[in-house]
Amino acid sequence: MISREHYLERLKAFKDNKLIKVITGIRRCGKSTLLEIFKEYLLSDGVNASNIIHINLELMKYDDVRDYKTFYSLITEQITNKDRYYLLIDEIQQVEKWEKAINSINVEYNVDIYLTGSNAYLLSSEISTLLSGRYVEIKMLPLSFKEYLQFDHLPKEWTVEDKFNQYLKFGSLPAVASIPQDNTTVNDFLLGIYNTVIVKDVISRNKIKDMALLERIVKYVVANTGNIISASKISGYLSSQDRGEKTKAATISNYLDMLEKAYIIYPVKRYDIKGKEQLKNLAKYYVVDTGIRNMLMGYSDGDLGHILETVVYLELIREGYQVFIGKWYDAEVDFIAVKQDEKKYFQVTLSLMDEKVKERELAPLREIPDNYEKIILSMDKTFITDYEGIKYKNIIDFLLE
Repeated sequence: MISREHYLERLKAFKDNKLIKVITGIRRCGKSTLLEIFKEYLLSDGVNASNIIHINLELMKYDDVRDYKTFYSLITEQITNKDRYYLLIDEIQQVEKWEKAINSINVEYNVDIYLTGSNAYLLSSEISTLLSGRYVEIKMLPLSFKEYLQFDHLPKEWTVEDKFNQYLKFGSLPAVASIPQDNTTVNDFLLGIYNTVIVKDVISRNKIKDMALLERIVKYVVANTGNIISASKISGYLSSQDRGEKTKAATISNYLDMLEKAYIIYPVKRYDIKGKEQLKNLAKYYVVDTGIRNMLMGYSDGDLGHILETVVYLELIREGYQVFIGKWYDAEVDFIAVKQDEKKYFQVTLSLMDEKVKERELAPLREIPDNYEKIILSMDKTFITDYEGIKYKNIIDFLLE
């Protein structure tokens, strides 16, 4: 197993804290493996194996454990003394009203609780109220490029640029690195994951009847990765395709919210830099994995710029930044990354070799009248590292820092 150090360190930081640790993220992003890695850490740290209760609720032997009372009994029967027990529970959303059992166990017993789940309904307003002040969410993403290189599943003679191209093409879900690296195999695998997420975490969860509409919305959002869109804009497009049959913007908003809660898409709101306020209307959406995006749209380098944007965006949120699209008068800054008192501006482009592209990317950064770090990321390899205080970085170098 490749250790996901970034997330492992988060779990270590909260070890032996009464807060309930909830690890969320899209299916197959590595949550179960993280629990395995954390279990190994606990054993190496001197925890007795009998004091670790590790349950994956998607396994067939737990098929009858679907209500909170049965789940409560399953756990408490294994707690036989007053020593500290570590509860590692995979896919907790399989248990109806699981929060009642977890809350009670946390109060009654000497336990340290770690949960995983594949959709954000785990932390709905009702659950958040019940567990108020007693949980912390650890949001897990697929592999960073640095983690991807640790798998060492590609030919030795490949350059880091070759490996990055493969990363862009097939994506960063950990299991992809363990299967044959050809279009058909990877495509079939990603389609299986996508269908599982759509069926289990979106359609079944929300009792959706118009599956065709959901599929069309997904295709539209994926096709417009990196473009500013809205529910009204999607509604107008679909209505024009349906020769006047209107799809309500409110319905589309609901579907987008469902896809977001299943961790398929991530919305990025706009921020008016001059007015210093978040804008309510319009946003960009990025797909959680470039492999899933390419599987849905076809493998093509025609939209490589937006694929690179996706990778940079995911890296920024992986590093704990809150990310916005920047608006400076009529110009746009690809990303504003904010973390506590830290702020950075990013432009992402395939290349700056074209003078018109270079000026377009530089212009808004040059005009913003503050001293926060401003960076242009591209695939260029150049000795130039800055221009008028604006930094130039190669995207691969940025991801491997």
